[in-house]
Amino acid sequence: MASPYINALLTPVRPRMYASALAKVVWTLVPIVTLGLAAAVPFVVAAVKGVVKPWLAGAYVVGEIAVFSVAIAISPDPDDTNPFPGFLMVLLIITAATHTALLDNDRISVGK
Repeated sequence: MASPYINALLTPVRPRMYASALAKVVWTLVPIVTLGLAAAVPFVVAAVKGVVKPWLAGAYVVGEIAVFSVAIAISPDPDDTNPFPGFLMVLLIITAATHTALLDNDRISVGK
């Protein structure tokens, strides 16, 4: 009887975030569809799955709270025409969607 250790990999395989291409598209759309309100959710899920380290998910949570706090502090009145809060929100959405799409990329090692 053959030993299971003979053909075992030397390094453990890192867990994957996405099971399919459709799952990758859906997770990438989360920050976009929620207008940034759930920008940190894919990173929290990835941290729970073991795909990324918990500090990265924490950084996204803190960053999301900071962006929303600054945007509301700058423009608390709904009739304000200051474009900077909107720019911050769009920047958060683009950054979160891009980083969510790159969660399973093996060439990126930050936070993994």
